[in-house]
Amino acid sequence: MTQLLQRLNEGGPYFMYPALIILILILILITKAFLNLKNDNSKNLSLISSIGLFALIWGFLGQLLGLIQAFDYIQVAGEIPTTILVGGLKVSMLSTTFGVIIFLISKLGIITLTWMKK
Repeated sequence: MTQLLQRLNEGGPYFMYPALIILILILILITKAFLNLKNDNSKNLSLISSIGLFALIWGFLGQLLGLIQAFDYIQVAGEIPTTILVGGLKVSMLSTTFGVIIFLISKLGIITLTWMKK
């Protein structure tokens, strides 16, 4: 649990915590859709899909802004060691990775719900 919180903070709390809230929302919507399989879930499926896509784009936005900020620091500092550069690139990819994971969870939920409905 502490490692998860460390990764959330390391990836930038302004992007990672909203993404975590989006993940929780998607899980709630998928659970709600599973409980109401007999009803028409087309609105839920559309909402899950849209929110999942938003999480993906949100992660990419976090990465791009992180890279821009890192490049600004590099420009001011001049030469930097490769290890620091690689560490910064790793951190910039955390929000993107989390966004992709959330997107995949939403798509897997949609696929499963669609399959179970038929």
